Amino acid sequence: MSDVTVWFNPNCSKCRTVQGILADKGVEADYVRYLEQTPSRAEIEAVLGMLGTDDPRSIMRTGEAVYRELGLAGAERDALLDAMVAHPVLIERPIVIRGDRAVVGRPPENVLDLL
Repeated sequence: MSDVTVWFNPNCSKCRTVQGILADKGVEADYVRYLEQTPSRAEIEAVLGMLGTDDPRSIMRTGEAVYRELGLAGAERDALLDAMVAHPVLIERPIVIRGDRAVVGRPPENVLDLL
């Protein structure tokens, strides 16, 4: 078991770049395909805490069609979190977690802050 976890989408170039950076640094990671293994609301809230924010939009893909379809632009925090659990495509990627810290891998070099 690794001490690094990556919320990962193999179809995402940023995710693959982060995977390459970690491999180059010799870091083994658990790659969680979050579109298939959706993080719970508690896990999302824990990651927000690790990122030092309480705002779900800091890890939301606000450009996704479902964001507009659900009318989330004016939504409250609880509705945003519920939407992320119901529609994991709304979760930004990749998110790299190590211990009690996390970073969003946009740009991918952000992962270096955890190493």
